Amino acid sequence: MILLTRINGVQFALNPDLIERAEATPDTVVTLVDGTKYVVRESLQELMSLAREYRASIVATAHDLSPSNSYDQTPSAPEHTARVVSITRRES
Repeated sequence: MILLTRINGVQFALNPDLIERAEATPDTVVTLVDGTKYVVRESLQELMSLAREYRASIVATAHDLSPSNSYDQTPSAPEHTARVVSITRRES
């Protein structure tokens, strides 16, 4: 989620995956895939940067959890470390 600020100063969190388009008219208008529109204080460039950073964090987290980075091969891995386990499909 990214934090945006409405024109009246109220902050809200938005899932950037729901953004269909954004326009500077001159205020930034964010249109979601369902047609909902938000007018926000952030500039179009700031909005794009926030969405880019959000997506980069998702990719980085997925990379950290990928099987090639599995902690199973490290005997001293802490108990609370998240692990990704590959599941193979059995033929019926």
